[in-house]
Amino acid sequence: MTDVFAKNTVLSAEAAAKIAPRAEFRVFGHGIIETVQKKMWDAGAILWRARKMPAETYFLSVHTDEANVKVRDGLLDIKTKVGETPEGYEIFQPRGKFQFPVKKPDLTAILSHLGVKMDLGRETCALEEFTEIARRHPDLVPVTIEKMRYGFTVDGIICEYAKVWFNGALLESACSESENYLGMRKVIVALGIDSMPNINYLKAAKRVVGMV
Repeated sequence: MTDVFAKNTVLSAEAAAKIAPRAEFRVFGHGIIETVQKKMWDAGAILWRARKMPAETYFLSVHTDEANVKVRDGLLDIKTKVGETPEGYEIFQPRGKFQFPVKKPDLTAILSHLGVKMDLGRETCALEEFTEIARRHPDLVPVTIEKMRYGFTVDGIICEYAKVWFNGALLESACSESENYLGMRKVIVALGIDSMPNINYLKAAKRVVGMV
């Protein structure tokens, strides 16, 4: 089984496009972890690992709810929403990972996913410069996100519950992700989160910082 907690690696947009994307169902709120912990053993959960993730910076844009642009371990990672399953689970396609400093063509591609344009007047851009650009830009908001993730599987379906801090504000989360949509549905019901709205990290972050 693929390790979803594996360290980021630099990945070109061309290589990323060849990855078969998983669908994801994720919920945010309070009391979620207690709900999942009560249900997961009856569902036959197999523990995987717990991990405190390195701090990430998500770059939010008023122009899109479908481009997930974040930096972790010095790499900028882009995924874009390409569709939904009949059940409403979201499918995000990897669009590549970029190592800083990024060159001008790559920076242009990154900004295009965020729906903004700007002429930097330079050929390369460091991570600190990019973050400062986002802070100053009226249509962009960088958000620091920290995660304590608890991974497990149910019938081979990847699941987790997590504590997530958005600029220090704590929410709880749980998710299920797989290419097996029918299997996902059974697991989501078994974990007791099927009646909750499907909210991805991008939308949750926007709600916390008041962008929606």
